[in-house]
Amino acid sequence: MESNFSQPQRQSIVGIFVMFIYSFQRYAKALWPLLVICILKFNEFDKLNILIGIISVVTILIFVGITSYFRYLNFTFYIDQENDEFVITEGVFNKTKTAIQLNKIQQVNINQSLMQRLVGVYELVVDTAGSNKKEGSIKAISHELALDLKARLLENENKKLKNVDNVINNSSEILNKKTFDAEDPFIEISFLSLLKIGFTSNYVKSFFLLLAFFFTLFDHIKQFTGRDILHDEKIENYVDKSHMLTAVLILFIIFFSIVIIVNLVKTIFKYFGYKIAKQNGSLLLSYGLLNTKSTILKPEKVQITSITQNYFQKKMNVLGLKISQATGGEKEDHKLAIEIPGCNDFEKEAILKLLFQQIPEKGVMLKPNFRKLGFSVFLTVGVPLLGYYFLRDLIIEQIPMIDYLVLFFVLFIGVIQFYLFKNNRLYINDDFIILQSGAWDITNKIIKPSKIQAITTSQLFWHKNINIGSLTLHTAGGNISFQLGNFTAIKQYINLWLYRMETSDSNWM
Repeated sequence: MESNFSQPQRQSIVGIFVMFIYSFQRYAKALWPLLVICILKFNEFDKLNILIGIISVVTILIFVGITSYFRYLNFTFYIDQENDEFVITEGVFNKTKTAIQLNKIQQVNINQSLMQRLVGVYELVVDTAGSNKKEGSIKAISHELALDLKARLLENENKKLKNVDNVINNSSEILNKKTFDAEDPFIEISFLSLLKIGFTSNYVKSFFLLLAFFFTLFDHIKQFTGRDILHDEKIENYVDKSHMLTAVLILFIIFFSIVIIVNLVKTIFKYFGYKIAKQNGSLLLSYGLLNTKSTILKPEKVQITSITQNYFQKKMNVLGLKISQATGGEKEDHKLAIEIPGCNDFEKEAILKLLFQQIPEKGVMLKPNFRKLGFSVFLTVGVPLLGYYFLRDLIIEQIPMIDYLVLFFVLFIGVIQFYLFKNNRLYINDDFIILQSGAWDITNKIIKPSKIQAITTSQLFWHKNINIGSLTLHTAGGNISFQLGNFTAIKQYINLWLYRMETSDSNWM
């Protein structure tokens, strides 16, 4: 039986519990430092303070429960057939009404967190291009209702592609499609592929996140206990100076192993069971171990497609795909980009053919001038060395081995900058622009000239005589930049791209 969305309706009754949990999580995040202090100082509290604490917690729980009930009661959603709008009303004391034009809806995602899985409901999220946040979110509806609503909200996309004579039949077909996301997947990312990606990617990101976690932990311990572990518990007290280098190496191996394990666990939990199916000319992606997510990727909405692979991944025949669609701003591009980890070469080609109807090929190659390498080395090696030269006498008393560390730093950063320069290339053919970059992880960003929104060129006055300049291509899914290339060649291609922009009728929004 078809669901009637023309009348306002509420979420599932268990939405009260879902909203209670989400609200309680927000309070817990805000009050956790106070909670930690209470636990650590528990023995110092008298009975009156403990009673006051218990009453406060109970009061907060009652308040959260009441507000969750009214939030559930006041939350309604429906489709306004006359104005072609999806309308959501919500609020506790002050009600807000959000009306989303159906023809502006870009994505409708069906997600399920662990808590929602336990109570048997799903979350439906509506997203449009041109905004930096999700326009509408329904936290607790049944799977069948979510599929029906998703089909109705995306019905407008199918109307764009059909003649007027076929609109009614097409709409009826969509409305009756209860198995909206149950089509057989043509790509399934295996568990082994996820293991390979987890072991061979995101070293630097995971390293700094873990490092920040440890420093934050030490800082909180210092605040609560008054002891500076990093300063008071010197490693020299536990390790003989003659074995200092060995100890540092062992600590590095342990820390690096933790980084790999954390990265591996995060990858498996996030992307477990990754499946890609074809759906009315689009890609239907679903994945997640504890928090499951289902989203539709439309080829015409794709702005930038990034393919990333390093040496180990190449040997293992796995790579990472990242697809950027139209967003409301550059800051959230990385959050809204769709990632497909663990593809092999065959799966990559299948996805690219569906997105572009062909395999993008590299054409004419533009290389950056060697001055780019020199300037990068000056900023990353020369400037730090200059600062070290003036501070060496002060630092060497605290860290006698600093000269060896500085030498390692110079060699390491120098090698990275060399490979960054060596791999930086811009490939251009009639149908595609491909920017290659990276030192260890080599990334190829692919865009079509028709998706370019604006073009920025720059040339410093001392670069005019040697005919080099920089180029930035702006798209609705982010920017790509190529610096210090042949400026005459760049300007020639700009004229062609501007013509493509003006004559293109692609529906990328």
